[in-house]
Amino acid sequence: MRRRTFIEGITVFAAIWPLAAPAQQSAMPVVGFLSARWPDEATADVNAFRQGLGESGYFEGKNVTVEYRWAEGQYARLPALAAELVRRQVAVIAATGGEPSAMAAKAATATIPIVFAIGADPVRLGLVASLNKPGGNVTGVTFIFSELGTKQLELLRKLLPNATTIAILVNPNYLDTPTEVSDVQAGARSFGLQVNVLNASTEKEIDAAFISLVQRRVDALIVGSDPFLFGQRDHLVQLAARHAVPTIYFSREFVDAGGLMSYGADLANGYRQVGVYTGQILSGAKPAELPVLQPTSFVFFLNLRTAKALGINVPATLLAIADEVIE
Repeated sequence: MRRRTFIEGITVFAAIWPLAAPAQQSAMPVVGFLSARWPDEATADVNAFRQGLGESGYFEGKNVTVEYRWAEGQYARLPALAAELVRRQVAVIAATGGEPSAMAAKAATATIPIVFAIGADPVRLGLVASLNKPGGNVTGVTFIFSELGTKQLELLRKLLPNATTIAILVNPNYLDTPTEVSDVQAGARSFGLQVNVLNASTEKEIDAAFISLVQRRVDALIVGSDPFLFGQRDHLVQLAARHAVPTIYFSREFVDAGGLMSYGADLANGYRQVGVYTGQILSGAKPAELPVLQPTSFVFFLNLRTAKALGINVPATLLAIADEVIE
């Protein structure tokens, strides 16, 4: 190569570099993070998702971009938010915060890979063909929250052996509420308990539900595994304390906030797995070949300080089976 030609080549490259750099940046893969929850209360789970991405070799801002869309408990917003991510041509959609996000994402695209985090059976919902072989463009993690009612009732009975009436607080707008209520009702029949179903889809309705359960002299409460109710956990815990209602929740975050006890899957680990799957798909894996992940164990958390404030003497048998006791 002649020296003149080489120098001219450098000059041309320098001239186009300002245009080339943005082009290289735009080539960074984009992940859509779609959630039915609120960003301020989901920080720990988002961090777990990022941890999973990192385990697969992807780090936000370095070699992957994440576009966040939050419905903030308003499930009717999810279809439009999912459509935005499809128009953005994201490489993967992480549909988190329960079934509404996953269903909205699936309705929005049949080609972009989707990794969900839900609480129900994805086969029954039509999200996947089977757990082991999902098929199509969808896979993810299920926490099986809707099938834990009987175990939660069992724990309440150990704590409150004289209880006769239990309430379950649910969001009627949540897709899996009928299944969750049915599971609790079946468990209650086996224990000889009466169940009151209380509906709430707004903060005002939550307040009214607590007034109702006090008037009905309900002995204990189960809070349904709905993203809206999860986002209201501080308010729910405060109401349970104010009205002296022993309550069991589906996630330890309620217990950390001062709730009495919880029984369910590890949410943070599930979100981490969503991040791992998302990274694997970015590296070429097919969602159809990634089996839906289920929890291998469930965790029981107990807040002894809250029990004492409620005047409840926790039996040693219950303390012995708790995975963690807050004292």
